[in-house]
Amino acid sequence: MKHVRRINQTLRISSILFLGVLTSCTTENWPQFRGPHNNMVLTGENLPVKWGEDQNVAWTFEVDGDSWSSPVIWGNKVFVASSVAEKVVPPPERVEGQPRPDPDEDQSYLNEVYRWEVSCVDLETGKEIWRKVAHKGAPRIKKHRAHNYAGETPVCDGKRLYVHFGMTGFYCYDLEGELLWEKDLGAFKTLMGWGTGSSPVVYNNTVYVQVDNEEQSFLVALDAKNGDELWRVKRDEATNYSTPMIWENRLRTELVVGGKKARGYNPATGDLLWELHMAGHYNIPSGVADENYLYIGNSGYRDVPSTLFCVQAGIDGDITPDEGDTLSTGVVWSMTDAPLGNPSPFLYEGLLYLLSTRGGELTCMDPVSGSIVYQEKVEKVGACWATPWIYEDKIFFYDEKGVTSVIKAGKEFELLYQNKLEDKFWASIAVKDDALLIKGVEKLYCIRNAE
Repeated sequence: MKHVRRINQTLRISSILFLGVLTSCTTENWPQFRGPHNNMVLTGENLPVKWGEDQNVAWTFEVDGDSWSSPVIWGNKVFVASSVAEKVVPPPERVEGQPRPDPDEDQSYLNEVYRWEVSCVDLETGKEIWRKVAHKGAPRIKKHRAHNYAGETPVCDGKRLYVHFGMTGFYCYDLEGELLWEKDLGAFKTLMGWGTGSSPVVYNNTVYVQVDNEEQSFLVALDAKNGDELWRVKRDEATNYSTPMIWENRLRTELVVGGKKARGYNPATGDLLWELHMAGHYNIPSGVADENYLYIGNSGYRDVPSTLFCVQAGIDGDITPDEGDTLSTGVVWSMTDAPLGNPSPFLYEGLLYLLSTRGGELTCMDPVSGSIVYQEKVEKVGACWATPWIYEDKIFFYDEKGVTSVIKAGKEFELLYQNKLEDKFWASIAVKDDALLIKGVEKLYCIRNAE
């Protein structure tokens, strides 16, 4: 196994040098969750680095309804998806002296009424350009009281906007708001009613949708023009939340999908290329990659630790390390007790960063060896769900209470300052030109440097 590490050392070093020039440009559109290159590394000029309720807020847009999904941007148009409750039926109350009602038998949600909406907002002014109701009616599955029916981020290819509302349906619009096609991918129970969260991905005129649940999980490829099904593969997975990613590595292009097992698929055919049993508890964070290596894992829960793996490009077959081992012919290194939380990991200038879900702990790692460079805690930070981003050698991450911590990038930890907005934040950012968009539960904020 040590031989595997040795023969790859030169390639590993060249890969890390490549990390310093990963392409991400704020003049580009922001078409999907985590941006055009899935790396959250921002370049460009005059992006804001400081903000607050009365500082650098260019405009706000009132978000109707509820959603955890992130905004996307194409040209001057910002797209936001949400679910709006018109009629909510309270669950049955417990009668004193009687057994507690079985939540699985509660069908009150079938009498509720929701609207699933897509809004288009002008990037310059924050004014609504159009709003469309994709569907109105009763939910098809029951949700947990703390969650909503709009967890997926839309994706745009410049011609069409693709919106997945989980078990409600899949909807395709042109950029003027005309519905082009829709697709019913089924309705299945999810873990604890926590709903769905895997956002769709577009590549080569194909839309990829991960539908993992407690009943019938699958991955499906749809023709972007008309929604026709191109291929479908069954998955031996339960409910998962991470978003698939297209990995254009030095040897081939793969569709990487997380779960209890991470898997690489041929995007054209759905054929399985490789798989890796990752363990962990929840599949929430998505992977991050360069042209040679993929860094992917699962978050933990209570006594189940998080995991993290470094996967080599071009591998085939089952690459799961043998029991008791941390390496294999496809796994360069792994951690079975990793500091990975729900936010996705990110790479910058030859370093790999992980953010914990709770506690404000930021971990900096050496991607070559998997060793920890530092592990530091930012005090008084709430739960973190959104993926951090990098700009001007600074790491930005916010907690759900709206506190953005700004950390100096590099091997030495330094908290520079914090920004604050008054809202609740689960969604990740979107960026274009000089505008930073941060979506809260109540408002969509456009942050720009004041002239």
